[in-house]
Amino acid sequence: MKTRLKLIAAAVGLALASALLVPATGLTTELRTLRGPTAVEDNTSAPAVPQYLEGGTHDRSFRQQPPLIPHRIEKYQVDLKVNQCVSCHDWTSAKKMKAPQISETHYLDRNGQRLDYIAGTRWFCTQCHVPQTDAKPLVENNFVPANAAR
Repeated sequence: MKTRLKLIAAAVGLALASALLVPATGLTTELRTLRGPTAVEDNTSAPAVPQYLEGGTHDRSFRQQPPLIPHRIEKYQVDLKVNQCVSCHDWTSAKKMKAPQISETHYLDRNGQRLDYIAGTRWFCTQCHVPQTDAKPLVENNFVPANAAR
């Protein structure tokens, strides 16, 4: 018990010492936010809402990339009991609605067993799928699609 208390005291002492030494050594990190130099208290206008690119499809950048949604979805209800995406894209209605069918992978439970309904782990479509927009990237990146990296 005494050894344990000594170890805890030593850990706390080291933490306090390092906290006091960092400012003394001049090590600082510049804090950057997506907001830029605007102070939190300032009321700035909201950025323009990106335009949805309806219809058509975008190329995928990597093999298992979820496809983008080519239509507006802000009024679609998706919660624990209702998923309006399923009304058009489920295997039972996709052909009739002339909509792409949901991937077979979405009908597998976490144990790999086939189901006749969407697995609960795939129920919330917008976890992976997002609408196509003309939105500009929030931060710069140097991403290269998988097929271009060869």
